[in-house]
Amino acid sequence: MKSTHLSLIAGAAVLAAITGFATVTAPGAPAETGAKSAALLPVERSSLVCPAPSTSELAETRYTSFTPAGEGGDAEGTAELKPALPVVDDEDDEDESDPKKAKKAEEAAKKAKAKADKPVLAVREPGKPVVAEADGADAPALAGTATGRLAPGWAAQQTTEVTAGGARGLLGVTCTAPGTDFWFPGASTAKFRQDYIHLTNPDDTGAVADIELYGPEGALKSDVGDGITVPARSSVALLLSTFTTEAVDQLTAHVTTRSGRIGAVVLSADDGAGSDWITASADPSGTLVLPGIPADATSVQLVAFAPGEDDADVKVELLGKNTAFSPAGNATLHIKSSMTAFADLKDVTRGEPGSLRLTPVQKDRATPIVAALRVVRGKGDKQEVAYIPATGPVGARASVPDNQAKDSTLSLTAPGATAKVKVTASAGSDGGEAAVETYTVKAGTTLAVTPQAPDGLKGTYALTVETTSGGPVHASRSLARTEGGVQMFTVQTLPDDRGTVKVPSARQDLAVLDD
Repeated sequence: MKSTHLSLIAGAAVLAAITGFATVTAPGAPAETGAKSAALLPVERSSLVCPAPSTSELAETRYTSFTPAGEGGDAEGTAELKPALPVVDDEDDEDESDPKKAKKAEEAAKKAKAKADKPVLAVREPGKPVVAEADGADAPALAGTATGRLAPGWAAQQTTEVTAGGARGLLGVTCTAPGTDFWFPGASTAKFRQDYIHLTNPDDTGAVADIELYGPEGALKSDVGDGITVPARSSVALLLSTFTTEAVDQLTAHVTTRSGRIGAVVLSADDGAGSDWITASADPSGTLVLPGIPADATSVQLVAFAPGEDDADVKVELLGKNTAFSPAGNATLHIKSSMTAFADLKDVTRGEPGSLRLTPVQKDRATPIVAALRVVRGKGDKQEVAYIPATGPVGARASVPDNQAKDSTLSLTAPGATAKVKVTASAGSDGGEAAVETYTVKAGTTLAVTPQAPDGLKGTYALTVETTSGGPVHASRSLARTEGGVQMFTVQTLPDDRGTVKVPSARQDLAVLDD
């Protein structure tokens, strides 16, 4: 029995470090005993997926990958992102009865697999980002794994610039960990929007996903959202407006998997305001924070959804530069169960940076919700859109790659207590030395700063944010560029990187063995 106890503990500790799943308690011991004696260890394996960047031939895409410097992991490790395999439609398959065509198809498949086995990005050392570029509509979706010392906090970003056409804009998306459940408030099937949901499968076996759409009146009728196959190591993009005959401007998309795991994001193109990615909202919660509304936003629209059986009534507050307040006419929002709610906050920031906080009107009735913001800068034909989902706190640490000398703004908000944070600008991808700054974020406010670039910067750098006291702190990073008079921008949130997990301490293990 003693060896069995040891095997269970060791196996659980390894599983926690590899998967990020935490918690083991000795048989018969109170639950809190395991929590009190647990130790934090670095994860030993991380996975990320990135969608195909664009369908525009004018697209210029930069992929950036980074692992923050820090203790943990084995002495060795890898962090590689590789292209996803192309998906071939059945009607486009070569006729297998024709030997020449069958051989041609087989050779093409071998070439595609060989290409997919070669990494596009490979991090070599913690603390220094790596960069790859691709132009046009053929830039691939990516998937990969980090191990050993390169796994804790591993992050990747793809940034695409399209200067003309319906897909015009600066499109940024943080590559995501694969999962099984995603919420996308702010998606659309309206005629002036073209929203594609990208599903990427990083694994060697196929996945099956379901997609549900919810508008202001409830679920939209659809016969094609069930049982969507995502082949192994492949990515598919599906136009949401083909799922239903109903044209709905603001809706919520829900993606789940029946089998396997996937990464999911929405690429949204607006006929009058450019395009950007919509990333998943934080998990349903009674209180949400949406950080980083630009000071010069000309339009801010809140989209929220209550997935449970109960309606939700939430208080809407802007956490501004100096204080928190409720927008005039939008102090509260009623969200009916299984229906998407919408609030037009207009130019709510009025020249100062801000973040949105949603809390239950009645503290004893915290109905879980998901939410996102649709934010527009500029007016008329110079409009540009970006999306900010509700996000979790920075926690111990969070990183975002792909920053240049002058195009980044870091937004920090403390919805509860005053907090202090440390911000590290990494070494540049082509040279430069890391720089560190500390900031104090006052309770109930938002602090927007232009980060100090690394000394002697060459190339791009990554930002790492760490909460050192107080908090919690929620954060986002915006990239901005002006092209043809259009203030193009994109916003990425910084939730905790989950670079560590809790495992039982040695003292607890020995106590179990002595029983």
